[in-house]
Amino acid sequence: MVAATLTLLCIAGALFAPWIAPQNPFDPASLNLNEAFHRPGSPGYPLGSDDQGRDLFSTILYGARISLGVGLASVLFALLLGVSLGLVSGYAGGRIDAFIMRVADVQLSFPAILIALLVDGVARVSLPGVVQGSIAIPVLILSIGVSGWVQYARTVRGLTLVEREKEYVQAARVIGRRPLAIMVAHVLPNVLGPVLVIATIHIATAIITEATLSFLGVGVPPTEPSLGTLIRVGNDFLFSGEWWIALFPGCALVILVLSINLLGDWLRDALNPKLR
Repeated sequence: MVAATLTLLCIAGALFAPWIAPQNPFDPASLNLNEAFHRPGSPGYPLGSDDQGRDLFSTILYGARISLGVGLASVLFALLLGVSLGLVSGYAGGRIDAFIMRVADVQLSFPAILIALLVDGVARVSLPGVVQGSIAIPVLILSIGVSGWVQYARTVRGLTLVEREKEYVQAARVIGRRPLAIMVAHVLPNVLGPVLVIATIHIATAIITEATLSFLGVGVPPTEPSLGTLIRVGNDFLFSGEWWIALFPGCALVILVLSINLLGDWLRDALNPKLR
């Protein structure tokens, strides 16, 4: 319950940032370099200000919006891709199954962050420089999603191999239902339980991956910094005494990821019939 409460608070803070935040940190008109490096607790700056005079509390709220948005969108993309390939692989079998699983095995031999960096790098090289900033977030979603579809595909394939031999699937074949209709209408609803648990835990992993890419400078543009970008900016001033610029975004990231992970563990236990 504590994890669910923290998750809801984080989501609410991100969604209602325009109404909660004292300042829009991404509006260039609101920037004032004379207000830079205010320490935490200063008047008007409860968590201090960064090197550009932006209120750190406001940047964390707006940065959490980007981190959550990228995490949710990339998980949704990975879920759709992985579940589709897993259904086809488990139901069709044969060469199709072997091909999809060998591709999954090859991808599993590489770290997810390396796959995301590869996809992001290919997209940046192939796209014109004038549009890279405007589509940086969609490219980031694509790169994280492509790196995370395998676990969904393998889980759904294993469950589909079991479900396709059951009587209700054989009955659907007898009455003449097409394979696509059987997969979508009959098999899919019976394999979604574990997938939703994986998706909940994967959201935290996707947020960490986005933060890592942004920390390395290949994530969201500096004009719309996420929590990872804020940590990277604060890291440049960490040893000069402005510790709060990196500390508070880092704490926000830890609280967000930890609450989602604990919520995912609770869902896994709640949906496990062996524990009932």
